[in-house]
Amino acid sequence: MFTGLVTGVGRLLESRDAGGDLRLRFATPPGFASALALGESVAVSGVCLTVLEPDENGFAADVSRETLRCTTLGKLAIGAPVNLEQALLPSTRLGGHFVSGHVDGVGTLLSTKPEARSQRWRFQAPAALTRYFAAKGSICIEGVSLTVNEVAEASFTVNLIPHTLQNTTLGSLTVGASVNLEVDLLARYLERLVQQRVP
Repeated sequence: MFTGLVTGVGRLLESRDAGGDLRLRFATPPGFASALALGESVAVSGVCLTVLEPDENGFAADVSRETLRCTTLGKLAIGAPVNLEQALLPSTRLGGHFVSGHVDGVGTLLSTKPEARSQRWRFQAPAALTRYFAAKGSICIEGVSLTVNEVAEASFTVNLIPHTLQNTTLGSLTVGASVNLEVDLLARYLERLVQQRVP
């Protein structure tokens, strides 16, 4: 489990074929990888991956065909920046929202618009996900916990403060960029519960 509060920005060092899927290696900011242990989870741009080959400079991770199909990881260029977050501990403050790192789909940045010191961004989402969006609800974009401002038929907006733009990879995105989306965990479970009660 994660919170969607990014604790560092790393970059993709290596991508190699590993029998039909990929093994990726990531460089991490100073001090980030020293706390990683073999087999633990880390969120990479919103995708929960298992740490392999950790050292003081980074770690590797295997990425399955399913993850490659559902996320943007397989399209990353060498050197591309990635948002990083270590798994949450029972003693961690929950400043964002509950994030599983299980990406639900890939969205597209449609537009950006300045609003005072912040920016309002509009994203297009896969039609199957839009039923999970609610104004003032939570959304995870590239591993960043954000609040939904407005919901339209196939799009939604979020507000990005300067800190988020400066300390995550979101500030480097341009219109047309693809992003990993994870809908609110509670919305998914609520839908499942309601479906079970319908005769």
